[in-house]
Amino acid sequence: MPNRLADAASPYLRSHADNPVDWWQWGAEPFAEAARRDVPVLVSIGYSTCHWCHVMARESFSDPATAEFMNKNLVAIKVDREEHAEVDSTYLTAAGVFTSNLGWPLNVFVTPEGKAFFAGTYWPPHPLQGHPSFRQVLDAVLDAWRERRTEVEANGSAIAEALAQPRLTEGPLPADLHPIVATLAGHEDIPFGGFGTAPKFPVAPVLRFLLDRGSVGDEDARALATRALDAMAASALRDPIDGGFFRYATMRDWTEPHYERMLYDNAQLLAAYAIAGRVHIATGIAEFLLATLQLPTGGFASAQDSESVIDGRRVEGFYYSLDAESRARVDPPALDAKVLTGWNGLAIEALAIAGTLLDRPDWISAATRAAEFLLEHHVLPGGLVRASIDGVVSSARATLEDHGMLAVGLLQLATSTGEVRFAIAARELVDASLSAGGSPFGVPGGADPVLAAQGLAIEADPSDGAHPSGRSAMAAAAHRLYLLTAHAPYREAAIAGMSRVAALAAQQPISLGAALSVMAALAEPVRQVVVVGESPLARHWYRSGGISTVVSPDQAAAFAAQGFELYAGRASGPGTSTAYVCEEFVCRLPVTTERELATLLQ
Repeated sequence: MPNRLADAASPYLRSHADNPVDWWQWGAEPFAEAARRDVPVLVSIGYSTCHWCHVMARESFSDPATAEFMNKNLVAIKVDREEHAEVDSTYLTAAGVFTSNLGWPLNVFVTPEGKAFFAGTYWPPHPLQGHPSFRQVLDAVLDAWRERRTEVEANGSAIAEALAQPRLTEGPLPADLHPIVATLAGHEDIPFGGFGTAPKFPVAPVLRFLLDRGSVGDEDARALATRALDAMAASALRDPIDGGFFRYATMRDWTEPHYERMLYDNAQLLAAYAIAGRVHIATGIAEFLLATLQLPTGGFASAQDSESVIDGRRVEGFYYSLDAESRARVDPPALDAKVLTGWNGLAIEALAIAGTLLDRPDWISAATRAAEFLLEHHVLPGGLVRASIDGVVSSARATLEDHGMLAVGLLQLATSTGEVRFAIAARELVDASLSAGGSPFGVPGGADPVLAAQGLAIEADPSDGAHPSGRSAMAAAAHRLYLLTAHAPYREAAIAGMSRVAALAAQQPISLGAALSVMAALAEPVRQVVVVGESPLARHWYRSGGISTVVSPDQAAAFAAQGFELYAGRASGPGTSTAYVCEEFVCRLPVTTERELATLLQ
């Protein structure tokens, strides 16, 4: 039996390389093999730090008898959801037809044409509390395939047709965001902080939206966000030793967390705690990112595992139960060292924001290292790379979120460092998306080729549940480019992108926090601050819908020469700093003292 996973770019796939299951990687070949054999396909989706994925791997995929049965009766594809995000999103949507208990591992049975006809998540090796065993599920699926093929194929086709229907409609952006803040307040868990009951997630995009509203004077929004942030910081969701946050808690009071630590969560929470002025918590997160997740290359690993290997057994949470001295004597949980472009963009943005607001140039330097790695190894002439590990580049197609998140991160880094090269690279990413065709943003290079060939390339999920969607990230990047360039089509693109989710955001604000942040910025008068020289006040100024940048005279000239209109004509005398405060690119008379700048900013 060939081993098709040993050289995968995904540590998750590599962890399954020694299974007796005859796994295939995602591609056209396994579907062709299933058609040749006339058998169904199992698309099994998970990720490296997923606890229940490891459990099912140990119980079922490592079992020789189960593997022999699978190999004889179907074609099995193993997918890393972080590597192939579009594949995961498509099949997660399809799985919603069969179960409301969505999550990972996600196991979807499909026809050789890729059409889903049954799905579920974790199945135990033996029947348990009303849940069938995995073998019982396999028997039922194969019985349906052999005895009711017409029904199976009809159901698969109906689901595929439903997925192909447009899910978004045009609508006006909200003129008043107070009702949305009130709706979010209605979801607050008042005794324990945060939103909802159990399981409990940080919903970082919502917290960022509320902080953005707080930056323009909405005290209700600010208070709602800070209550959640303070509750999480004081809870078991945060590791008080290493400083990072776990992915979620299984209990309403933030206890009994699942212990994986994700780059996207910690990046977004770093920005949130910095904006909220929680210096100690922000510092802990930044130290976790730099000490644990940043790789020698400068890029950031996607996650740290929830499990430790103890006496040959994988034990969830063991490492995090130890004090600092005891941790030093054991190996920490493994990293998923896969470098994801989009998530690294979130880390670059967060470190640049926090480094600027909290006077930590070392954090900005770390963001710069990551950006330089990505620009050299992930931004290639043939297009953007989705993921890489140890120099091995994934075949997965870069998504809209990769382009948008990296563009946002590079723009924030450009304004934090004064280096125009980062803004130029961001503009190229946004321009490529606008040229790709979409509503208004498209994916350069197109959709996943296998899904496209099967007619399953559906409209991207617009939700911002755990992190910004591609649409929200690209709209945020386009709006920031407008603030720097005065190029109206960028603002128009941001408005058009958000108009497709405006109605949904008003109905389900807990799921569209990043989109609401963009809408909030678009609703505010444009305020811009440019200081040529130095200004702590300008570096610490944060306002939704605005932008603040501190540059040298040479840097201002470089930005202006590259078409960033905000910097045109900005100069300063020798040995002095000159501040320009502008609204919609119309600037007041420049001032040269921090006191005068403070007066203008009021």
